[in-house]
Amino acid sequence: MDRLVYTAMTGARHVMEQQATVANNLANATTTGFRAQLDSFRAVPVMADGLPTRVFVVDATVGTDMRAGPIETTGRALDIAVRDQGWIAVQSADGSEAYTRNGGLKISANGLLQNISGQNIQGEGGPIAIPPDTAVTIAADGTVSTVSNDYMPGPSNVLGRIKLVNPDPKGLVRGDDGLFRQSSGLPAENDANVRVVDGALEGSNVNPVDSMVNMISLARQFEMQMSLMKNAENNAAKATQILALS
Repeated sequence: MDRLVYTAMTGARHVMEQQATVANNLANATTTGFRAQLDSFRAVPVMADGLPTRVFVVDATVGTDMRAGPIETTGRALDIAVRDQGWIAVQSADGSEAYTRNGGLKISANGLLQNISGQNIQGEGGPIAIPPDTAVTIAADGTVSTVSNDYMPGPSNVLGRIKLVNPDPKGLVRGDDGLFRQSSGLPAENDANVRVVDGALEGSNVNPVDSMVNMISLARQFEMQMSLMKNAENNAAKATQILALS
């Protein structure tokens, strides 16, 4: 009876954890550049005296779905979408370099090029400063240029190039802030082959239909585990009655 209780209990707990992951994916189905999190179950035998008859269920995080999301045209000059593989380098809150696929950019009050979350965009030579009263254009290789908004604009002025990287996906880890970093802690090298599309944003790669079906399946699995725990409780009650009669 105790084996049934413990195995069903661990199964129910990890089903709830996987439900939380799927719920988080669903909540970010419309988040720009979001990458879905992937989980899976694995069986872990309990090492104890006697025969190895008890197995626990553990929710093992596989990683992140690195498939590209759909590119949607916005027509906004400060919107960029990374084409195929690659990442945009930003400066996180702790000053370290992190990576994102969210290409919704803005200009801060201090004139720095930032993403929508307020993190500075990393250029190949540091943060990129945008002069006032200028129109910004971003080329396919990430080069940022400006043209004066005066009645007689002059030639375009190249301010720098956005740092675009393409590290090995196996070496990337997702942080609590939603940004990705290299597991080694070192900044990634520039990749001249990474290209961006201006006037567009990349959508989330979460499939809402698949996620809803997965959520329904997990709910049924949770009900099954709870039913097993109820059966264990009934078996214990019946055993107590038999012992009382004897």
